[in-house]
Amino acid sequence: MQRRTILRGLAAGAVAAPTAALLGPAPAQAATSYYVATTEQVKNKILVFHKNKSWTDANVHWSFSPGGGAWANLSDVKIRSTQKQGWIALMVSSGGRAGIVDIDSEKHTELNDLAWSATPGGNPHAIERIPEKGAVVVASSHGYLTLYAPKSVGDLGSLAKVQTVSLPGAHGVLWDPTYKILWAIGKGKLVHYAVEGSRRNTRLKYYGGSVSLGSNNLGHDLQPDYGNKYKLLCTATDGVYEINTSGGSFTKRKISSETRVKSYVRHSSGEVVSVRADNTGSRTWGSPTVRFSQSPDRKRSGAEFYKARIWTPGFE
Repeated sequence: MQRRTILRGLAAGAVAAPTAALLGPAPAQAATSYYVATTEQVKNKILVFHKNKSWTDANVHWSFSPGGGAWANLSDVKIRSTQKQGWIALMVSSGGRAGIVDIDSEKHTELNDLAWSATPGGNPHAIERIPEKGAVVVASSHGYLTLYAPKSVGDLGSLAKVQTVSLPGAHGVLWDPTYKILWAIGKGKLVHYAVEGSRRNTRLKYYGGSVSLGSNNLGHDLQPDYGNKYKLLCTATDGVYEINTSGGSFTKRKISSETRVKSYVRHSSGEVVSVRADNTGSRTWGSPTVRFSQSPDRKRSGAEFYKARIWTPGFE
């Protein structure tokens, strides 16, 4: 009980401070202090570090270590908040698994700490939770989204598969609380779904409409711009795009022609955090370096980072 209380204090104190900076007005010094969650595939761990500290084992703020097998090559992590559990971490691995961990349970978590897990298969690349529904969506690059819905919103353990939706090249999913839609990115396009029904009757509904990325352009990462709730950021084969959703008219603008960008997110200060595959090492699709546009890059010897996320439960 004492350990859990201490960790709740850590989440509500040391973590809540950067979160408040992220979600409120962006002061000039906002970029100087926040945490970053990463998927590191060599040791196969979710590792969270403060951006201004060296990324050593001693400075790990929080971690999840599932081992290998079907959990090999962790490919996404998102931090979300629930009324019942507080902060949770959603993860998927290219080995085929998906899961949720209660962040307050321990500082260093493992498989036995999972509150829920499933096997969507098909090379899972991204995961998202839909608030008020309690449902979870996994994007698998083999070409589909898998929807899991609970018996009741707060019951993570009751999540069960209720729907599979075809989306060729599915790589990213993100909830948009402004328009109450689920965005998903795949081959050549960014699409959105309404979320209808409740509990086990929850379903994704596609009403048409998409943002074209070009038929041969595989979408990859999909993240918020924490400085502007009307912008999304996505990476694709030929570069990085900014999607403007203001007024419900969804348009794109190419902001970088840099290729092999596996992860790209913008902090409320304007600082960009990204990972670019270096085509070397044990995993050519990763890199030992997480890049910061306004601060020194962070490198971890022998690591292969794939995704980097701002440590906040905010969707935008």
